[in-house]
Amino acid sequence: MTKIEIQKLLSEQSKHLIGKDVCIKGWVRTKRGNKNVAFIAINDGSTINNIQVVADIEKFDEELLKNITTGACLSVNGILVESLGKGQSVEIIASVIEIYGIANPETYPLQKKGHSLEFLREIAHLRGRTNTFGAIFRMRHAMAFAIHKYFNDKGFFYWHSPLITASDAEGAGEMFRVTTLDMNNLPKTQDGKIDYNEDFFGRETSLTVSGQLEGELGAMSLGKIYTFGPTFRAENSNTPRHLSEFWMIEPEMAFYDLDDNMDLAEDFIKYLVSYALENCKDDVEFLNNMYDNSLIERLRFVVENKFVRLRYEEAINILQKSKQKFEFSVAWGTDLQSEHERYLVEKHFKCPVILIDYPREIKAFYMKQNDDGKTVRAMDVLFPTIGEIIGGSQREDNIEKLILRMQEVGIEPKDMDWYLDTRRFGSAPHSGFGLGFERLLLFVTGMSNIRDVIPFPRFPKNAIF
Repeated sequence: MTKIEIQKLLSEQSKHLIGKDVCIKGWVRTKRGNKNVAFIAINDGSTINNIQVVADIEKFDEELLKNITTGACLSVNGILVESLGKGQSVEIIASVIEIYGIANPETYPLQKKGHSLEFLREIAHLRGRTNTFGAIFRMRHAMAFAIHKYFNDKGFFYWHSPLITASDAEGAGEMFRVTTLDMNNLPKTQDGKIDYNEDFFGRETSLTVSGQLEGELGAMSLGKIYTFGPTFRAENSNTPRHLSEFWMIEPEMAFYDLDDNMDLAEDFIKYLVSYALENCKDDVEFLNNMYDNSLIERLRFVVENKFVRLRYEEAINILQKSKQKFEFSVAWGTDLQSEHERYLVEKHFKCPVILIDYPREIKAFYMKQNDDGKTVRAMDVLFPTIGEIIGGSQREDNIEKLILRMQEVGIEPKDMDWYLDTRRFGSAPHSGFGLGFERLLLFVTGMSNIRDVIPFPRFPKNAIF
């Protein structure tokens, strides 16, 4: 008999199956009962909800029933009936139960009790079986699907930027080196430096920190592209907001100015949050009830409010005039901290904010310079609870200004001739932004630690699983 997903059995569309034989397969969450009947709650990962299996004790082998414990994997055939109990609309009267795999109650770590998120991080290979992480990882899938759907429907092309690169898009220098050289016998040049001519690629290479630069190349040929893939930062930040491996969404658009860029970012993020509310209803409600009872309200807050657009200089004035006590002081030229961003969103404007026109000294070399000589056409989208969720800009399309800025920040123009060619040959106004996928997931799930929204987090001193 063909297996039916529990999510489908619990949906309105399953009414025609009542009274018929069905087959489910999944993992036992709980078993209870008495000397006559056993009630087994089974979950297959397709939904936050379990389905109850009712087993007549007399019809099943005692040893089989003994081995049906929390964590065991079962196949169950039986008749789908309307449930007489509370909490579920239908249940299955079991006729055949097969145990695929037992789970010893003395060693299986996910027994029916509360588990801390810290403990579950230590068993990340099993935490997907919990209600919490089942919900989070289903929402991770839904958001990934929504991202592709949004851009496809808008006429964008999915562009694959390389994961191995010789350029540092952010200029931060915190990159993971990629090499096949023998670490115990490194080839050296005459002046004692490592000879990367002997390496696999014949030069020093690293894992990418951003797909943006190569994304710009795509935009200058296909018009509108987006990247969506893993990025890597060798930043020694052991915080609830940082990962060493994370996923980024980076659209790049030819013929977009800063206003076009802001319009797209606002529409995009509202679409994703709306998608979560409409298509992940059960999971969002569970997370709202269990972890953050303001989650749904906050998601609606983003969808229902127009984003305020504010120049950096105005934001500094607002922060300086506020009576709020900040841990970090603010002045022209300082990079705003999360506490400043959240104040603007949550207390001053009470709606999402897009900050623009940042000082050029605190932003990347590729951002288009304003005529004032002090600022660039940057934009950051600020959200409640997390601060910056999107960062982007109009890109510098004037080659002379771009080369001068590269030299100012210590980037050798000849090493990025391929990038400069897009300004030499048919240069055009263009813009783009980056959205950290895990930052988005923090917002839509209500979780507070970024390590809880990716299946196997990578961070300093941790690369297990």
